[in-house]
Amino acid sequence: MIPIDGSVRIYVATQPIDFRAGINRLMGLVTHVLGHDACAGDVFVFRNKAADKVKLVRHDGSGAVMATKWLDRGRFHWPPLQGGTLALTGAQCVALLSGLDWRRLPFQEERRPKVFG
Repeated sequence: MIPIDGSVRIYVATQPIDFRAGINRLMGLVTHVLGHDACAGDVFVFRNKAADKVKLVRHDGSGAVMATKWLDRGRFHWPPLQGGTLALTGAQCVALLSGLDWRRLPFQEERRPKVFG
């Protein structure tokens, strides 16, 4: 399961990928190219060169999960091409995956509860 809400951190890889890449390659990209822990439970969103298809990957604690989405018409609104990742809120990611311009949503810093021990 890939939750798209405030329970997980969501990162968008800003560079397009070869869309033939499978789950093993994408998890490797998360670790070796993007510099994130692929098994931390975060969601990673990748795009193809035409910006009309996306793949999401996440390790849910028991294994890796991948989902693919493409639009029947139009393109996904994507951040400018640069290196690394861009963090999105759950609402921004839902807008992105719906083909809406997520940049028009008001940005609100995610606040996570602090653990006191």
